Amino acid sequence: MANHKSAAKRAKQNEVRRIRNKSTRTSMNTAVKKVRVATEEGAENTSDLLNSAKSLIAKAAKKGVIHQNTAARKISRLTKSIS
Repeated sequence: MANHKSAAKRAKQNEVRRIRNKSTRTSMNTAVKKVRVATEEGAENTSDLLNSAKSLIAKAAKKGVIHQNTAARKISRLTKSIS
């Protein structure tokens, strides 16, 4: 455990951010999985699912949960997979 007041505060902030980042990452991964499953099944709404997944990926990158290049790579590969 932290020995200084500032270290204790930093630990608390890190925990709050970890939980927030986990939530963002989980929703992003779920959206990506929905697109992949819809593509495999040949569903008609893949473009709608793709757009929502792109949005969540971009938001995660903007918030700093994932790197910008990682987001671009994920979006590119998803788009390529449904084409």
